[in-house]
Amino acid sequence: MKFKKTGFLTKLVLLALFIVLAVRLLDVRAKIESGEQEQSQLSHQVAQVKQENSQLSDAIENKDDPAVLESVARDKGYVKADEKLFVDVAG
Repeated sequence: MKFKKTGFLTKLVLLALFIVLAVRLLDVRAKIESGEQEQSQLSHQVAQVKQENSQLSDAIENKDDPAVLESVARDKGYVKADEKLFVDVAG
């Protein structure tokens, strides 16, 4: 079986086709990497929101706990009736 020799034009068309395919492949690869990076960022955001939701759920469940109420009051600057409040005015 004899094969015909390919002409210059056929080789040129094949070369152009390979170049186009290579460029498309690189473009798809870049899009995949961009998508993976975005997925990673969104996964991190989801984890943060889940943690925040957990903290808020705990706060709701413990809203009537006297220790929690006292902690919130002290954070806002309130003191008990028999306590003295000292304020640092130097800094």
